[in-house]
Amino acid sequence: MISVIIINYNTFNLTCDCIASVIRYTKELPYEIILVDNASPKDNADDFLVRFPDITLVKSPENGGFAKGNNLGIQYATGDIILLLNSDTILTEDSISKAANALNHDPQMGALGVRLIFPDGVVQSSARKFRSIRNELLDLLRPVLMLLPYRKRAELMMNQYFKGDFNTYCDWVSGAFIMFRTSILQQLEGNKLDERFFMYSEDELWCYQFMELGYRNYYLADTTVIHLLNASVEPAKQLRLLKTYIKHQMIIMDYVHGKNGYYYLFQAIFTGKELFRYYVKLFLDKVFKYKLR
Repeated sequence: MISVIIINYNTFNLTCDCIASVIRYTKELPYEIILVDNASPKDNADDFLVRFPDITLVKSPENGGFAKGNNLGIQYATGDIILLLNSDTILTEDSISKAANALNHDPQMGALGVRLIFPDGVVQSSARKFRSIRNELLDLLRPVLMLLPYRKRAELMMNQYFKGDFNTYCDWVSGAFIMFRTSILQQLEGNKLDERFFMYSEDELWCYQFMELGYRNYYLADTTVIHLLNASVEPAKQLRLLKTYIKHQMIIMDYVHGKNGYYYLFQAIFTGKELFRYYVKLFLDKVFKYKLR
């Protein structure tokens, strides 16, 4: 049994589209859908049961964020496999069964992610390496990296250097579609996913913690899911989100390395690079009306 957990917060129509795609395409393996409404002020959670009477609806008394909402849903799960699925994803094939079959093939597999694309077909960077000083410096040398053969460059860096066109082990996968065995939770502190982040970077932290337990995380290119991922956010909000992301990355770096010389050197390189890229993207948008993803 696969327990598909979806979080809703004021996205009724999107969430309905997501649920409908799961029901339409998941045929090979048994599954259940657990929908957690994170105290949406604009949605009537009971309306989901009118559209989908067979789902399990969990009404959270608060908007506890992505991690806390998923942990709440997991409490109602009966499957031996958990799939955390973003409400802004759309299945176009039986991706859930394909992913579960791949997961069952390797008992040492931790988190599994799949190929994610934008609605226009552009591949998203959903298989990644953990951040490090080495990788940040290599990223700054992008023209040099582009001289390497594609496969070597992709395996070395993942992220935007990888076209998502082959199956591979990686450090972490996107939380928009992240599948793992329920038994892993019993090995984590508190028998649940880490809730220290309200939103953003929790998928990276969870994958690191899975690897600490001796598991390997995996990217499955053999199936594709549409991830809407609205990129048209106002510049001021983009900057706030970027600052939150940088803050969370530094918390992860502290978790992994502690606050030492490595931590502070990484902070200087990473923060400077990300802010520089933000302002370059902002300049291109303002002056040339050219948007970079």
